[in-house]
Amino acid sequence: MKGLLLEMTWLVIVLVFGTAPSTGFRLAGDPVMNMMPTRPRGLSLAALSLEGDVSTFGGSEQDIPASTRLQKARLRLAEAQGIIPAGSSERYQTPGGPPRTTKVRDLTFKVAEPEVQYDPDEAEARLWRQPLRWLRRNVDLFVPLTAFLLRVISDIATDQEEQHRRKRAQELLEIISKLGPAVIKAGQALSSRPDLLPTEYLEELQKLQDRLPPFPNEQAFQVVEAELGVPFDQVFELLEENPIAAASIGQVYKATLRSTGETVAVKVQRPRCEEIISVDLYVLRWYAGLINRILGMLQRDIDVIAVIDDFGELIYREIDYTAEAANAQRFVELYGGLPDIFVPRVYTELSTRKVLTLEWVDGARLVDQRQLEAYRADPTKLVDRLVQCSLRQMLENGFFHADPHAGNLLCTPEGQLCYLDFGMMSYVESNQRYGIIEAVIHLVNRDFTSLASLYQRMGFIPGDVDTQPIIVALEAALPEVLNASVGELNFKNVINKLGDVMYKFPFSLPPYYIAIIRCLGVLEGLALQVDPNSRIINDAYPYIASRLLTDSSPELQAALHKLIFKAGRPRWERLEQLLEVAGSTSDYDVTLAMDQLLDYTLSEQGTEFRRIFAAELVDAVDQLGADTTSYVLKNWRSLSLGQATAALSPTLVALSTGTEEDGVPDPFELAGLPDEDMTPTMLAARRVARTLALSRGFDAERLLPLVRRLVQEPKAQDLGLGIAADTSERIVSRLIRTIFQVPEPV
Repeated sequence: MKGLLLEMTWLVIVLVFGTAPSTGFRLAGDPVMNMMPTRPRGLSLAALSLEGDVSTFGGSEQDIPASTRLQKARLRLAEAQGIIPAGSSERYQTPGGPPRTTKVRDLTFKVAEPEVQYDPDEAEARLWRQPLRWLRRNVDLFVPLTAFLLRVISDIATDQEEQHRRKRAQELLEIISKLGPAVIKAGQALSSRPDLLPTEYLEELQKLQDRLPPFPNEQAFQVVEAELGVPFDQVFELLEENPIAAASIGQVYKATLRSTGETVAVKVQRPRCEEIISVDLYVLRWYAGLINRILGMLQRDIDVIAVIDDFGELIYREIDYTAEAANAQRFVELYGGLPDIFVPRVYTELSTRKVLTLEWVDGARLVDQRQLEAYRADPTKLVDRLVQCSLRQMLENGFFHADPHAGNLLCTPEGQLCYLDFGMMSYVESNQRYGIIEAVIHLVNRDFTSLASLYQRMGFIPGDVDTQPIIVALEAALPEVLNASVGELNFKNVINKLGDVMYKFPFSLPPYYIAIIRCLGVLEGLALQVDPNSRIINDAYPYIASRLLTDSSPELQAALHKLIFKAGRPRWERLEQLLEVAGSTSDYDVTLAMDQLLDYTLSEQGTEFRRIFAAELVDAVDQLGADTTSYVLKNWRSLSLGQATAALSPTLVALSTGTEEDGVPDPFELAGLPDEDMTPTMLAARRVARTLALSRGFDAERLLPLVRRLVQEPKAQDLGLGIAADTSERIVSRLIRTIFQVPEPV
C-alpha cells in the first residue's frame, strides 16, 4: 500500500500544475518596462478613510482612546509627508464631540478582476466539440510526462527515489520549460507549494524562465490597431525597431507618443494567447478529474479541479492588461506617495485588454553595481527600502506586489525605488495579516502547539486532523534553524524546514499564504544578490516590532502579550529588545508605544501585570537609587561644580525643550565617569533610557499627555501611590540602617 501511495503521490505531483497564489500570475522572465516619471504621486483621502462616523476625534488628547490616537497620528504623519493634502487630518475632527473608539477601515484596494472571466463550464462545452485541438495538446503533455512518471516509479520500486530526487527535479524542469505558457506558469506556481512538493523540486522549479523569441512586429502592430482602432504608427513612433523584451504572454516596445513626444513602453499581447491558454486549462482540468478520483481512493482531501479553476482565474487576470492597469493605479494610490518610492503612470486611454501603455523609466537594476555607483545609490539601502515597503504592503494594507524580482524593480537616477509590472498582485485580508504576525510570535517563542493550532484555525490543516504528530514534527524540524540569532536567520532555511513538515502532513496552503512565501523568497534572493550577508528576517524584524508596540488591534495586542509574558510574568529583556529594534524604523513613534503599554497596564487584563510591575519596580528603584547614590558619591566628588553643571545642563535642556535630535545626552557620559563602576541595575536602566531617547519620534514634550493621564486615571493613581509608599518605606528603612550601621537583611 505504501508503494501505491508513493506512486499516486508522484502522479499528482507530475500532473497537477494548477496550484497558484491569489495573484495575477507573471514570471521571472517577463518584459522589463522602463518608464519615465512625468507627474507627482499622492495617496487619495479615500485610502485613509475611517469606518462609520468620521467625527470621532473630539475631547482632550488624554481622553482619546489609543486606537483613535494611533489613527490620528497616522493621518498627521501622512499629512507631514505630503501623502495627503495639508489640513486634511483636521477634516476628521469635530472639536468637543464625545470621544469614541474608531478603527481603520479595511481598504478596498483588492486585486482587479479581468473583463473576461475564466469560465470552465463554457470552455468545456466549446472545446468538447473541437476534439482535434485538445487531443493534439493532450498528446503533447501526455508523452513527456508519462515517460517522466515511469522513471520516478522505477526509482520508488528500487528504493532510489530520494537518491535520484534532484536529478528527476531537473528533468521535470526541462520538460515543463518546453510545454508552453500555461504549463510554465503553473510550474512556477508549483515552486511555491511546500505542501505539495519536496524541497528539491521546489528549488529546481524556481529556475523556470518565461522567455520566448519575439513574434513579428507586423502581428504586434495588427493587435494594436485592432485594440486602439488606429494604426500603430499614427499613435507611436518606435525608438528601437525590435522589442526590448519578449515573454510567453506579450512583448514590450520602446516608443514615443506622436501627440506629446513622451517616451512610453508599449506592451502587446501575443496573438491567440487566450485561445492557447484555454486549451491547456481544459486538458489540465481533465487530468484533475482523474486525479480527484485517485486521491479519493487514497483518502486525500484535495480538490484538484478547484485548484485548476483557481489557476485559470489567475492566469486570465494576467492576460487582461486592463486589470493590470487597474492594479498599477491602485498601487500608485496606496504607495506612490511614500518617500523614495516611484510607480509609473498608466496611459489608460492607450490601454486595453491586449495593449498596455506606461511611461518609460530610465533606471538601473538593483544588481547593476556599476550603474548604481554612477547614481550614487546604496544598493543595501535600496533593498532595505524594498523590504520595508513590501512588509507595509502585505501587513498594513494587504494589497501587495507578489513578484518583486530584479527585473521588476529599478533605481531611478534620483535614487527612487521604482516598481514595474503589476500582473502578479495579491491581497491579504486583515484577519490573515494578524495571523501571519501571530505565527511569527509563536516561532519566536518556540510555541509549536500554538503554531499548529493557529494553522488549523487559519484553514491550513483540516479541523478534524489530530495536530499532535504535526507538533512533534515542528518541534523536531524548526529549532535547528531557529536557534540562530535574528541577524543570522535565513528565510529560505525556515521555509524549507516548514515545507518538510507541510509535505508530510495534510496541509493545504491558501493562495495568499503561497503568494507571501513567494514574495519573501524572491525578496531574500534579490537581497542576497546585492549583499551576500543580507538576511530578510533581520530586516523585517524592526517593522514587526514597531507594529506590535504601536498597533491597537486586539489581535496584535494579544500577540504582544504572548511575546513578552511567560507564566504571567513579564520578560523585560524581550520588551527592551522590542523597544530597541522598533526604534530603527522610519515610522515608529515611541510615545504611541508607551501609550499602548499604559493602556494595557490600566486595563482589566493588566491587573496581574500591575501587581508584578509594582513589586519589581519598587525593587528596581530601591536598588537603582542605592547604586546610583553610591556611584555618584564615589565618582562625582572628583568633579568641580563647573564640570558637574556642564554634564547636567545638556540633559536638562533636552528634556525640557525636546529639541535634541540625537537623543537625550547621558550626563554620566558627558562627565567622563567610568562604566566599570556601574552595577547591572544601573546599566540596564541606562540601556532602556538610551533606547527610548534615541527612538524615532521621541519628544519629551509629547510625554506630557501621558503624565497628565497617569495623574488623572484612578488605577494609575492607586498604582503610583502604592509604588511611592513602598519605595518610601524602603528608603526610610535603608536610611535607618545606614545611620545605625545595621547590616542588610539576608
